[in-house]
Amino acid sequence: MDYDVLDKSLADRGRLRIEWAARNMPVLAMIEERFRRELPLKDIKISACLHVTTETANLARTLKAGGAEVRLCASNPLSTQDDVASALVEDEGIGVYAIRGIDSEGYYKHIRSALDFSPHITMDDGADLVFTVHSEMAEMADSVIGGTEETTTGVIRLRSMSQEGALKYPIVAVNDAMTKHFFDNRYGTGQSSLDGVLRATNMLLAGSAVVIAGYGWCGRGIASRAKGMGSRVIVTEVDPLKALEAAMDGFSVMPMEEAAKIGDLFITVTGDISVIRVEHFNLMKEGAMVANSGHFNVEIDLEDLEKIKTSKRTVRDNVDEYVLPGGKRIYILGEGRLINLAAAEGHPAMVMDMSFANQALCAEHLVKNRGKLEPGVYPVPEEIDSYVSRLKLDALAVSIDTLTEKQKKYLASWKMGT
Repeated sequence: MDYDVLDKSLADRGRLRIEWAARNMPVLAMIEERFRRELPLKDIKISACLHVTTETANLARTLKAGGAEVRLCASNPLSTQDDVASALVEDEGIGVYAIRGIDSEGYYKHIRSALDFSPHITMDDGADLVFTVHSEMAEMADSVIGGTEETTTGVIRLRSMSQEGALKYPIVAVNDAMTKHFFDNRYGTGQSSLDGVLRATNMLLAGSAVVIAGYGWCGRGIASRAKGMGSRVIVTEVDPLKALEAAMDGFSVMPMEEAAKIGDLFITVTGDISVIRVEHFNLMKEGAMVANSGHFNVEIDLEDLEKIKTSKRTVRDNVDEYVLPGGKRIYILGEGRLINLAAAEGHPAMVMDMSFANQALCAEHLVKNRGKLEPGVYPVPEEIDSYVSRLKLDALAVSIDTLTEKQKKYLASWKMGT
């Protein structure tokens, strides 16, 4: 077995953390139990480019239980938990290519290593696997059954590829499942992003002006949690509908040019490039803190910030101080990478339970439909979304009503009115 991890002696600690996460992932555990009996992924090779965390470890174990051979690489250099990577190698025999803090060259070397056994399925968190297959290993695409994508950013990239006719195999947009973005993006990102900010800075959110760039599901979640901790929340948007929603949710809405003068903390969650630029840095208050919770580290224009700084130093773990002309200090958190994974542990296992249940079931769906799907981006089948919802309710011991026959008839009829 090939692998590249920091230190296999960390496996004991990683094993305990993986077990701890598993306690809060009952849906995935139920799927793993069935997979072990039925082996729906027997002889299937899966390359996964995901955040190497305790929750991802439990997904990898589930896929292996289903009969798959799994290789895993990191989807972000600062999200890797080295002890978890070691435990997967030592305990599960899974080829893991992930070292926290690795440089860009090493990052892409790991991606190629995860792909070099000609996978049948790719699992992406940002579409870097798909991009590498299409740009460097095009001949491999013919043997790929399909793939899954778990991020908004990745789905945007893949839909662009599909529209241009460049996508060579089908992808299931796991990110768009209701049981993913309604919960993972909103509650997971909402809590974990602020967790990362607080671990990095130990700042007081109550009374602070928190500027959130983007009011998608991730932005909604962060705004809600920041408000709950006493922050004055300001939202910036380019979408008039989302801006209107933010205003009606009780938040101040304004352009970044205005918000830059007010904010104590800035968090970007747009999926776009250069959301916070030099002109915004120049308007910020002394001591403003800037973080990103979008998938790629492109939302904060750090290259231009580097050009105008007079000095830079690391003042705390995951906090870099930039001094601008005139002496004003700006603090960049987590190198502008995903703050919830750079400075904290990512989403709670309880919410990742649903996201990774979707991943496992969509891998099974791709195998069942091998050769039937044309290249393109597909939604998660409604029956999978509903099944995950019901399993989660069962795990939470929550019961719901069912429609009576009379109610079903009424909803199906256009003749019955008042």
